[in-house]
Amino acid sequence: MKDLTIILFERLGLLLVLAFVLTRVPGFKSLLDREYSRRMSLAHVFMFGLFGIAGTVTGIVLDGGSILTRGFIWSAADGQMVVSSSLVAIVIAGLLGGPAVGLGAGIIAGAHLFYLGGIGVWANCLVNPLTGILAGLTARFFSNERVISPWKALFIGVFPPVLHMQLLLIFEPHTEGIISIVNTVGLPLVISNSIAIAIFTAMVGIVLREQENEAAFAAKQALTIAEEALPFLKKDSAREMSKGIAELLYNRLELAAVSVTNENQVLAHKGMGEDHHREGDPLITGLSHQAIGSKKMQVAYTQAEIQCRHADCPLNAAIIIPIINEGGTTGLIKFYFRKAQHIRPLELMLAEGLGNLISNQLAAVATEKLRLHIRDAELRNLQAQINPHFLFNTLHLIVALFRKDPESARRITVNLAHYMRFNIGLVSSSLVSLEKECQHVRSYIEIVRTRFSNQLEITFPETEEIANVSVPPSTIQPLVENSVQHGLKETTTGGLVDVSIEKANTWIRIAVRDNGCGFPVELLNTAGSETLSSGKDSGTGLYNVNQRLIGLLGETSKLHIHNLPDGGSEVYFYIPLSDQ
Repeated sequence: MKDLTIILFERLGLLLVLAFVLTRVPGFKSLLDREYSRRMSLAHVFMFGLFGIAGTVTGIVLDGGSILTRGFIWSAADGQMVVSSSLVAIVIAGLLGGPAVGLGAGIIAGAHLFYLGGIGVWANCLVNPLTGILAGLTARFFSNERVISPWKALFIGVFPPVLHMQLLLIFEPHTEGIISIVNTVGLPLVISNSIAIAIFTAMVGIVLREQENEAAFAAKQALTIAEEALPFLKKDSAREMSKGIAELLYNRLELAAVSVTNENQVLAHKGMGEDHHREGDPLITGLSHQAIGSKKMQVAYTQAEIQCRHADCPLNAAIIIPIINEGGTTGLIKFYFRKAQHIRPLELMLAEGLGNLISNQLAAVATEKLRLHIRDAELRNLQAQINPHFLFNTLHLIVALFRKDPESARRITVNLAHYMRFNIGLVSSSLVSLEKECQHVRSYIEIVRTRFSNQLEITFPETEEIANVSVPPSTIQPLVENSVQHGLKETTTGGLVDVSIEKANTWIRIAVRDNGCGFPVELLNTAGSETLSSGKDSGTGLYNVNQRLIGLLGETSKLHIHNLPDGGSEVYFYIPLSDQ
C-alpha cells in the first residue's frame, strides 16, 4: 500500500504540472469569475475531459496483486485493472465549472476508461460523470467564494475515491480478489486524490493572487503616472504636452522608447531610435491607423508590424494606445520594446489602463477649459451690457461741471475711470476681494450722487474688517443700479438706497434696500431667476448677478428678493466665510 501511494503521488506530480499549465489558459479566468456561456462551457468540458484522460494515461495497472508500472496506459488486458487519477480533474471541473461542466468532462474521461477495458470497467466508467455532477452541486454551497479553500477541497476530495470503491463492489461482486483490490487501492486513492485536489486549488489561489497583485500594481502605477501627467495635459501647445508625456512615461516605465503622435505625425519620441524616429515623421504604421480607426489598443510583436524603414532599428515590438475624446481618436501613445517577450500581461494591463485614464483626463481638462471660456464670455457679455446712457450722461455731467465746478468734474472723472477700469478687468478673475468690489461700488455711488444730488441719498458701510473676503466681481453695483434706475425712477425727492454688509459666524450678508416703488407682485417669484419678456425691462442685470453667485459659490448664495412693508424693496445674498 505504501509503494502504491508513492507511485500515485509520482504520477500525480505530472498531472499537477499539466494543471499549472491549465491555469495559464486565457479562458480559465472565466471559470473563476463565474462567467459561463455555452461556447466557453463546451471548451471547458473538453479541456477538463482531456485533463481526465491525462490522469488515466499516467495512472497505473494492477495485475492480480502486483503493480505494473508503464510509461503510459493505452489498454488493459483481462484480469488487469486501471487505477486512474482522472477523478482529480473531474472534481476540479465540477467545483469550478458547475454540474454541467463536471458531467461533460466526466463522460469524456469515463468513455476513455470504458475503452481501455479491464476489471471494473463499468465502475471506472460511471464514477467520473457521477463525481462531476456531485462536485458541481457541492460547489453551489461555496458560490460566494471565488476559489474554494484547500482545506475544503481536501475534505471534498475524500469522497470520490470512496464512491469509486463502492461502485467496484456493486458491479464486480463475483470478481475474484475484488475485495483485496479495494483494500489495496482504496486508501492510497483517497490520500493521493484529496491532496492533489487541495494542491490544485491552492495553486489556483496563488495564480489568482499573482494576477490580482499584478493588476493592482498596474492600476496604481497608471494612476500615479496619470496624476503626474496632468500638468502636461493642461498645456495649450500639443508639442509641449507630447514632449512632457513622452519623457514622463520613459522615465517611469522600463521601456525601450516612447512616442506620442497625433492622427498624422509623430509629436515626440524619447528613448532608443531617436536618430530616425523623429518629431514630424508621418504616421505610416498600419497598426497605428487601425488603432485610430477602431479606437482599440493594438500590439505589434514583430519589427515588420512596426514598419520602421531603418535597417538597424533596435525596436522590435510595440503597444499602440489610442487617446480618445468625445470627437474620436486624437492621437496615440506608443510603448516600444526591444523584444516581443518583454510585452507581458502586466504591460498590456498598464497600457490599457493608462490610455483610459489619460483619455478621461484630457476630457476633464477640455471641460474645464470650456467652462473657463464660458465664464469669460459671460463676463465679456456683462461688459457689453454697461448702460451706454449712464456713460453718456456721466460724460455730459463732466462737461457741464468743468464750467462751474472743475474740482467736482475732476473727482467724477477719476471715479468714472475707476469704474470703467474695473469693468474692463472683469475677465481676469472669477473672484475679487470685497475691498475691490466696494471700491467699484463707491465709484459708481459718487457719480450717481453728483447726478442726483437733490433726489436721493445712498449710504454705504465701511468694510475694513472683511476686506479680504472674495466675492464674484460686479455683484453689488448692479443691485445698487437696479434700485436707482427702477426702484426710484418715479422719485423726485427723498429717495434712499441703503447698502448693508453684515458679518455672521460663517456668512456675510450683503443687502441693498431702497424706499422706491418695489417690485411688481407678479415678478417677485421670477426676478433674478430668469430674464423677463420683451416689452418690459429684461432683468438681465439681476439675472447675471444671480447666475454668477450660484455658479461660483453655490445655490446657497443665490439672490433673495422681497418688497418691504413700508414701501421699496430689498435684494440680498450670502457669501460663505468657510470657503474663503
